[in-house]
Amino acid sequence: MTITVKREDSFVAYEVVTREATLLEVLQEIKTMQDNTLTFSSGCRSSVCGSCSMRVNDTEVLACSYKVQDGDRVEPLNNVPVIRDLVVDMSKSYAFNAKAKAWQNTSSKGVGVTQEDEKTNEVQSDCILCGSCYSACPVYAVNEEFLGPFALTRVWKYVSDVREKDEKEKIDTIQTNGIWDCTLCNECTVVCPQNISSKSDIEKLRSKSAMAGYSDPNFANSFGGGFGFDGSPSF
Repeated sequence: MTITVKREDSFVAYEVVTREATLLEVLQEIKTMQDNTLTFSSGCRSSVCGSCSMRVNDTEVLACSYKVQDGDRVEPLNNVPVIRDLVVDMSKSYAFNAKAKAWQNTSSKGVGVTQEDEKTNEVQSDCILCGSCYSACPVYAVNEEFLGPFALTRVWKYVSDVREKDEKEKIDTIQTNGIWDCTLCNECTVVCPQNISSKSDIEKLRSKSAMAGYSDPNFANSFGGGFGFDGSPSF
């Protein structure tokens, strides 16, 4: 069985004997038996830490759970700087959590939380920050400052939390380079190993924003020239 791994600007082919194995097992075999300079990240080996996220045949996967097929083409995540081989620098993508103010503002002391309340954002709490959705997102090709799927999902997690009493600040923050820049293509949902739909979360954030008096600026700009959407009269 042959797989190819992107290293710098080219793909290197490796013959492997391991069958019915995960990609992580195959990469470890290559590093041990053929090329000890091959570099990749791994952690829990149980699909819960997200550190072995990479792309296979143009699709984001977790190496510890993906079963290798003959001819697979392996490369690092998109939209992030490559440190070496399959290891990437996620610091900028993680920094979008801070820019989006994706944390709980108010104290939860004395606030009762029911089982139904917990279910409201139970799925969003499963995010492992693997970066798969960030890598799959096409918006970064045109806007490198887009807050991104997992940051916006975390915003929804806290906005929907009954213990959060100051959701307006978060809604204000995600108007620029945020929810309206998303194309709703759903690529983030397709590759999420935790089955989180950032697209759905962004749609819910848009609804919250509309309730707060915001609207899609792209729509307003499209029709502002002749239909009075810019606040000026049309004749």
